[in-house]
Amino acid sequence: MPTSPYAPLGVLEEQIVVAVLRSRDEGFGMQVRREIERATGRDLAIGAVYATLDRLEAKGLLRSDRARLDGASRRLFAVTPEGARALADTRAMRERLWAGVELSGLLALAGR
Repeated sequence: MPTSPYAPLGVLEEQIVVAVLRSRDEGFGMQVRREIERATGRDLAIGAVYATLDRLEAKGLLRSDRARLDGASRRLFAVTPEGARALADTRAMRERLWAGVELSGLLALAGR
């Protein structure tokens, strides 16, 4: 089923690749962090974001280039075609895993 040797991505890897995409392939570390925090409510250490960005770049799933933004030199990250494939495969795997799962009964028992 998966066609990418990189799938499935871990949760943080998946969130970071999606955040780079949401940044229109012009994501720098702090922008990626803010996007994840805004969308998920997850508080991330900037070091964890950069470590994951670097790991994804080393795997060939992201690429980066230096650019000047607001007078500062920043590494801008973009998703590679391989990264898009890994993300698509990860999403498909998660959808297959969740297919047929019904939580409403369990949530009712938990009082939610």
